[in-house]
Amino acid sequence: MQIKNLAAIAITALSTAGCGDSAKLPIAAGIGPNPQLPEPVTTKFPTVNMARAVGWPEGRTPVAAEGTSVAAFARGLDHPRWLYVLPNGDILVAETNSPSSRGDGGIQEWIQMKVMDYAGAAGKSANRISLLRDAGKGVSEKPQPFLEGLNSPFGMALVGDKLYVANTDAVWQFPYVEGQTRITATGTKIVNLPAQPIGHWTRNLIASRDGKLLYVTVGSASNRAEGGLADEEGRAAIWELNLAAGTHRIFASGLRNPNGMVWEPQTGALWTTVNERDELGSDLVPDYMTSVTDGSFYGWPYSYYGNHVDTRVVPPRPDLVAKALVPDYALGNHTASLGLAYSGSNALPPAFQIGVFIGQHGSWNRRPRSGYKVIFVPFSGGKPAGEPKDVLTGFLNADGEANGRPVGVAIDKQGALLVADDVGDTVWRVTASTQKNPPAKNPN
Repeated sequence: MQIKNLAAIAITALSTAGCGDSAKLPIAAGIGPNPQLPEPVTTKFPTVNMARAVGWPEGRTPVAAEGTSVAAFARGLDHPRWLYVLPNGDILVAETNSPSSRGDGGIQEWIQMKVMDYAGAAGKSANRISLLRDAGKGVSEKPQPFLEGLNSPFGMALVGDKLYVANTDAVWQFPYVEGQTRITATGTKIVNLPAQPIGHWTRNLIASRDGKLLYVTVGSASNRAEGGLADEEGRAAIWELNLAAGTHRIFASGLRNPNGMVWEPQTGALWTTVNERDELGSDLVPDYMTSVTDGSFYGWPYSYYGNHVDTRVVPPRPDLVAKALVPDYALGNHTASLGLAYSGSNALPPAFQIGVFIGQHGSWNRRPRSGYKVIFVPFSGGKPAGEPKDVLTGFLNADGEANGRPVGVAIDKQGALLVADDVGDTVWRVTASTQKNPPAKNPN
């Protein structure tokens, strides 16, 4: 009874939370290369302002930026989160969710699962990768199961004739022949990854340009290591795997929850999106994207955004705080910025030609809500240069409910932008257009 009452309180807080779409934040407020950071606000309980997941009504879509249009590329998927475009144009989509809980986390774990369910994130994971093939009109043929029996899969990378998949607990290798529509061969485990039921479960990966190395994101098990540093061994980091030698090491650390990764072509630098810590107020700490180099450290859990000390973490480590690097670009407070794709040779308008696309899954603990959209950050000289531009908005309806939540982003072979929407169970496709979207498309 006590557990149910506590859960009821949590869900009531969610259902009565303030409505409205993402706030328009100025560059100084948690966005840009030099965000202004307010003093932390600590409370006994975090702000809870989750958008209830309801899916898309018939005929509705997100709202595309002027000069572009959006349409469903594939519908009826099961929690699509991540995308990968194969050389022949086929698109792989990871239909996945968090791994099942062991159920031994007590009241706190039970409430967390209820909150996740409210947000559309607690269903059983499909544990598969499906194949989407363009039927020739910007719409996918019927999705085909491509690889099944996985364990909360996320990142994918093709190196030669080998497809690498990052499950929540291990990286696997599978044989691949161009054009095949299904893999039935038994995979080979490359390396185990830290995993546990509660904590950040997504594991993305990207191959080096020469295909000799893999880089794998491993998020923290907690908000600020409140469960102890033993639970964080090997986590809050990007791993480097040497495929020939069969070895691995920590490449960059102090990254609370890294997700998307891309190679910036002008400098050759590896960039990643990172979700920062909670429970310091609605305006701390900004999520960010940053370039990462070998041995770089970004502060977690001891500090945030450089040397801003998190006094909740004990014992303190001033020696590590002194080494913490300042991220390159803040993406807004609690936006849950996950997806990351370089613009490449896309077919969108000139404003979206040089830079990165970012899928912002959306806040759960901020008032007003933030994220719930896809943005574009322009680059110049290999670095962010200017304010973010909205690409897709309208994922929240007028009642503050989530019709969808964007995650993975990718550029397809025709230069269109693909967006995985795990609440709408849809992959959206954004193309250039000579006219604005009809007003009826706006779900608000």
